[in-house]
This record gives sequence, C-alpha cells and structure tokens, in this order.
Amino acid sequence: MATLLLRKVWGSVLARAGAPRDPDSGSSSSSSSSSSSSPRRRGPAPAEYGSLGALDAVPIDVLAQILRLLGPADAARSSAVCRTWRLLASDNGLWAFFLNLGPEPWDLVVFAETHLAAGPASPRSVYYSALRVPPQLSFKHIYGQRALVPGSIVVDGGSGYCKYGWSKYAAPSGRCATFLEFGNIESPMYARLRHFFSTIYTRMHVKPSARPIVVVLPLCHPDDTESARASRKQYKETLYSVLFDLNVPAVCAVDQALLALYAARKTSGIVVNIGFNSTSVVPIFHGRVMHEIGIETVGQGALKLTGFLKELMQRRNIPFESLYTVRTIKEKICYVAADYEAELCKNTQASCEVDGEGWFTLAEERFKMAEILFQPQIGGVGAMGLHKAVSLCMDHCYNAEVLGDHSWFKTIVLAGGSACLPGLPERLEKELHKLLPAYISEGIRVLPPPFGTDSAWFGAKMIGTVSTFPEAWCVNKKQFRQKARRSGSSVVNAWQ
Repeated sequence: MATLLLRKVWGSVLARAGAPRDPDSGSSSSSSSSSSSSPRRRGPAPAEYGSLGALDAVPIDVLAQILRLLGPADAARSSAVCRTWRLLASDNGLWAFFLNLGPEPWDLVVFAETHLAAGPASPRSVYYSALRVPPQLSFKHIYGQRALVPGSIVVDGGSGYCKYGWSKYAAPSGRCATFLEFGNIESPMYARLRHFFSTIYTRMHVKPSARPIVVVLPLCHPDDTESARASRKQYKETLYSVLFDLNVPAVCAVDQALLALYAARKTSGIVVNIGFNSTSVVPIFHGRVMHEIGIETVGQGALKLTGFLKELMQRRNIPFESLYTVRTIKEKICYVAADYEAELCKNTQASCEVDGEGWFTLAEERFKMAEILFQPQIGGVGAMGLHKAVSLCMDHCYNAEVLGDHSWFKTIVLAGGSACLPGLPERLEKELHKLLPAYISEGIRVLPPPFGTDSAWFGAKMIGTVSTFPEAWCVNKKQFRQKARRSGSSVVNAWQ
C-alpha cells in the first residue's frame, strides 16, 4: 500500500517538475541525471540510509517531500517498507512539519511539550526547575500521543462571565453567567457548583461521563495564611466532589492566573488580572503561584471602569439604555492615555455604533474612564493605583531572592477583558520605570493579553491538548477518594 502511494506521488512530483525521468528506468537515468543541474542526494551518507534501488538517484530532500505529501498516516506506514524509509519517516523535521499543519499554533505546541508535559509544578521541585535543560523533543512521538489525547471540555468560570468549549476547537463555543450567579446567594457551594456544571453539560449536549474536564480556578483567598490555604483547599475539593458525583472520568483544575501566563508562553512572571470586581497581581515562579511572596489585590475592576464611564456619559447627558451599552462603548473606542495631562489638551473625539441604539460620540471620556486604574481618586475610589500594586509586588519578588534570580518577575502579563484596552501595557511599563529603582525596573516587559478576553481559556486548552494529558495533569475519581480517605475529609457533607 505504502509502495503504491509512493510511486503515485513520485509520478506527480516528476510531472510537476516536467522531468522525463522514470524512477524505474535503471542506471541509464542515473547517468543522465548526473549531467543535469538537479541536486544530488543531500543529508546523511548513503551508507547510513542503505540502498533504495532505482530511487538511489533521488535527492534526500525530494524523498522527504514525498513523505510530506503522503501525510502522517502513510508516512508512518512507510516505516515498514525498509530500513531506509524507516529512517526517513523518523526524521524529527518531518513530524515537526505535520504538527505545524495542525490546528494548534506551532509555538504553543513547542512550549506545551517542553514546559507542560511533565504536569503541574510541585512546591518541592519548583525551585530546581530553573536548572533543568529542556528535553530533546521527539516530534513523531508527540504527534502520535497528541492524536490519542481525548478531546476534553474546558471551562473558565471567569469573574464576569463563563467561557466553555472543547479543547480541540479553536475558540470557546459558548458563554454564560459564572457559577456565583447560579442559585441563591445563600445556597451551599456544592449545590451551586452542581447546578452550574449541569447547565454547561446540558448546553454542550454531552454527558459528563464522556470526557475529561479542564476547569479554570478563580483566584480566591489569596493570602498565605492557614485559614486562606484551608479555604482554597476546601473550594478545590468541593469542585472535585461535584464533578465526580456527576461521573466525570477525570478532572484537571488550574489557577486562572497561571493559565493566562501559559497562554503567553511563559512559566514565570507576574500576572495582572483585571477581574470583574477587583484586580489581582499574582507572582508565579516556574508554574507555581507564590503565595508566600504575596498577592496584591486592588479593589476595582471591570465593573468599576464601566460604572465610571456611565457616570461620565451621564454628566454630558448622553442617553443610553443599559450598562451593556456602556460596556460595548468601552470595548470599542476607549483607551489608556500614555500621558494623561497631555491627552486632555488634544482633540480625542471619536464615535462608534451600538447595535439597536445607534451612534455614540465621546471625547475625553474615552481615556478618563481608564485613568482611574492609575489615579483612583478621579473616580472617587479609595484604592491603590495599579502601577503601585505591581511595583509593590515586584519589590517583594526582588527581596525574596528566589534562587538569586532577579529576572523571573520582570515579565508582566495582563489578563482579563479590561486589560485589552489599547495603551495599557505601554502606560503601565512607563509608570513602573518611574516608580522602581533601575536595578529592579531594568528589563521589564508588559505583555497584553495573548488571546484577549479568552487568555485563561486558551491556557487551559493548551493543557488539554498536551501529549501527556490526562495522565500528567488529571485526577480521577479513585485517586480523589483515596486522598480524601487518607486526609479524613468529608467534602460533600461539609458543603451540603
């Protein structure tokens, strides 16, 4: 089968090249080709590859091109033809080519297989991970393993609204309210979570028992205290209990900030997540949230920004129907000024259309709205400025002297819908250079959300498609129950 396909493709290659040569015509064609300008065999010496008979005259790069045209399935089958084809079909570049043709961006595939295949970082090993040399990747093995990974459900609960979908898809397939909006506010956490996930499974038309699930954990109880650690553990155990009671085969739960960092192809840095009600500044070192260094929390988020824009529009008697209208305007024409005072002297008028409501024209409101991130007092907010919270976190990271490395925290990744405002990365970087001494601020890079509002979802999707998923990242029901028995916890009874 493989031989026939090779002959067919080889004939196609010759036809495209306009060459009259027949690969089965023997030594005469070989001698005639020697006087032509066609390239001869390239790559390893013929002794290493062995004889291909009549195809000995064919350059190695042409043979590799034949395998590329055959595709991954037939390229793998060609290994059974002879030792030479087996060597050709095992070439790392060939399988890198096939992976590059896949649905996942090539740089994300390489990052995931290099940094995420080993599974989540453990507290004991994280400090030594910086010393490890990235493994030599076998792209043929990776391609085969990724093809076997089952498609999983990815759920990012978010803080404003939830995104859910399949790990094999290019983007979330649906959005809904967060689990906090399911059920009465006084309902037990277990009941609300069960209602939330049951709704998502119903909307996706899939049985919970059919697929593993990757859940994005919201940042809650960020302090490094005994009670905060216990609360985080209790929430996570409740989540596992709900999903296993729904007969989900395997569960992977990862922190939201960590996934936003992975989406930016980083394992260390500071994630600034502008959530719905608050903003969190989270230091992460080699895949581990550094609670002991400290997570800074600013008491304003997307809701406050939208509310302040609403207030500014009311001052100018600009009519609108709802907060949804204001949020749409914010997303379309608002931005962060590089220099607030200078921007006030410019003509910044711009217009946008909101479906069903017509056109809206704003001027200085476009950048005044976002200025409360840096000057909260403008909006009557008694919170710390975003740049001050980030600089405080960076100062704590510097003083922690993790492995004597003072560069790991200099990459700052923005996350959340409001973090997509144009001009925010540049302004934050500028303010940090003003606040911090040169030995800390030198080399700072502020990166915008790599996938916009869906960055955490894409980070979870990356884990859901890595070649070692679900073995390296998931917990199954048996493992969860065994751990619960060893710790003596009764999660369900505690939350019902």
